[in-house]
Amino acid sequence: MKYYKLYADSAGESHWDDIDVDLEERSFAPPAQAIEVSEPERVKQTMFLRLRSSWNEPIHPTPVAQRLICHAGTIRVTASDGNYRDIGPGDVWHMEDKVGKGHHTRVTSDQDFEAVIIQFE
Repeated sequence: MKYYKLYADSAGESHWDDIDVDLEERSFAPPAQAIEVSEPERVKQTMFLRLRSSWNEPIHPTPVAQRLICHAGTIRVTASDGNYRDIGPGDVWHMEDKVGKGHHTRVTSDQDFEAVIIQFE
């Protein structure tokens, strides 16, 4: 498994990094058999999000460290360094670019973009 991480360097430029998630087989819900699962992470809150099909937001940083899990639709997210990722159903995007130039997001699908947001702070 993997997710896309967007972060800001010390000069405020945002960049992408592809992160592999380590999974370990262990008993998660006894007495069910062992499954592969990652280490748990503490979160502050979760929300559902919808961006309408014509949504196109100017460049901005993320307000808090958060993770988005796409349910429907597609967006293109462009880092300030010009690299982008197309985020669609099943993709996971981790945002840490809280300072600096941030990123540009626009809906690229004809349908609305729907996702779950998990905030860490």
